Amino acid sequence: MPRRTATMLASTLILIALLCAGVLIRVPYSEMSPGPTVNTLGDARGEPVLHISGRKTYPTSGNLNMTTVRVTGADYDMNIVEAVYGWLAHDSVVVPHETLYPDGKTEEESTQENAEEFSQSQESAKVAALEELKIPVTSRVVVSTVVKDSAAEGVLHAGDVIEAVDGTAVEQPEDVAKLVTKHEPGEKVVFTIIPAKTAAAAEKAGKEPKGSRDVTLTTRKGPQDPSNPSEDRAIVGIQAGTDHTFPFEIDIKLADVGGPSAGLMFSLGIIDKLTPDKLTGGKFIAGTGTIDDDGKVGPIGGINMKLVGARDAGARYFLTPDDNCSAADSDTPSGLTLVRVKTLDDAKKSLEKIRAGDTAGLPSCSKG
Repeated sequence: MPRRTATMLASTLILIALLCAGVLIRVPYSEMSPGPTVNTLGDARGEPVLHISGRKTYPTSGNLNMTTVRVTGADYDMNIVEAVYGWLAHDSVVVPHETLYPDGKTEEESTQENAEEFSQSQESAKVAALEELKIPVTSRVVVSTVVKDSAAEGVLHAGDVIEAVDGTAVEQPEDVAKLVTKHEPGEKVVFTIIPAKTAAAAEKAGKEPKGSRDVTLTTRKGPQDPSNPSEDRAIVGIQAGTDHTFPFEIDIKLADVGGPSAGLMFSLGIIDKLTPDKLTGGKFIAGTGTIDDDGKVGPIGGINMKLVGARDAGARYFLTPDDNCSAADSDTPSGLTLVRVKTLDDAKKSLEKIRAGDTAGLPSCSKG
């Protein structure tokens, strides 16, 4: 066989072997890519994303799109070819597997956690929107979860309203832990509660829940506090949370989405439907950001993938959490204007500027 032919044959065989190895060899990486965007003012799968009843609503126009990121599953290991392709592609990012699934978290566990965060973000979005509109919302501290085999199991239940601990009224979930940890492990602590069933029945009837009673628990030794490892910390085995009662029904329907990052856009969509002014002025605006009950906008992951998804969907403006601005500004898709937001009120004011055509006055991510 001629030397040239032999060389070409050997090179071809080596190339085939390398390709086979690239397909077969798995690496501990995952891929992030732009996911679908959804207009919070529109429909998804034939149903309104935001449905409000019991309160007058107004027509809307334009788009207030929430954005998502698509990720590979926790149980899927990329091969070398996929990883290299992902690294080279502009519209995807390859990251270490533990970045998306820390502590060996399974896909099922991650999905459950994302669902819980998504549900909480909806509640906070409703609260923030109504607070922005000066519409009163009733909030109560409740038992969120009860730890199995803890002192509270069988005594306290999820949904129980916590009015006081040791006679001291609680106003925030963190008040409960502060009052419990004043005790030493083995001491008794008294919770004043309204049982969950009583509270639910009162809420359904539109009345203030009554019928509180005292329950006594014996504290146990909890995990050490890293800031004070020598001190024994008392616990009862519950996590306190906040339950809100709204003056009318706000239903958010969106399947196959998880995580807290749609909070800002849900709040804006609710405000748009409850006010006569069309927030967008007919413009296509997308965005992202967590939101708390007070309307503070927080950072999210995958910002650059969300920018690409928004631009590809047709957005011209992107509401960007302040803490994500630096990363977003470093790689902004052409044709997309980044708008820096720190609070829900910031976002509303920026939408007013966009509606009025005063885009030069928008807070920019590139302006520090």
